[in-house]
Amino acid sequence: MAQLVDKQEPLTFRFADDGLVPNHPRWPMLVYPGAVPLPDDVDPAAVFAANGWGDSWRNGIYSFVHYHSRIHEVLGIARGAAELRFGGDNGKVLEVKAGDVAVLPAGTGHQRLSGSADLLVVGAYPPFGTYDLCRSPEQHAEAMRTIPTVGRPDKDPLYGGDGPLLKAWSES
Repeated sequence: MAQLVDKQEPLTFRFADDGLVPNHPRWPMLVYPGAVPLPDDVDPAAVFAANGWGDSWRNGIYSFVHYHSRIHEVLGIARGAAELRFGGDNGKVLEVKAGDVAVLPAGTGHQRLSGSADLLVVGAYPPFGTYDLCRSPEQHAEAMRTIPTVGRPDKDPLYGGDGPLLKAWSES
């Protein structure tokens, strides 16, 4: 799988708490543009699974702002293109296309603003944490307590044990 991934330094984005979406207090969202140009016969989830990120799914991204307070998430654009907003209403809008990968630390808001008809997203999670879906103001206070307790993964979902995530998400 490693030969299918274009080694690169990620773009990093930090987002402030906007009152609805806490975002992560220390760790940035990472975006690897065009990192995984896969041939049609390769399962996109296999790249993440090779680095210990599993429980994969295939679908789109919800059109409403949401985040996960108890687990990190990787989103790989397997097919098509989309306009996504990360970080909540005051965050950053990015155009993503097939081959792009975003790694979201727990608490990072995300939503699909628009997408091509053929959009296919493959998501996965590190081997620890609990999936939850947060989107209401009532969940904010508990999320603020939970997010910092979600540990750093041992491996970057694209590059494994020596990937940029390990430095970007340092424990200090």
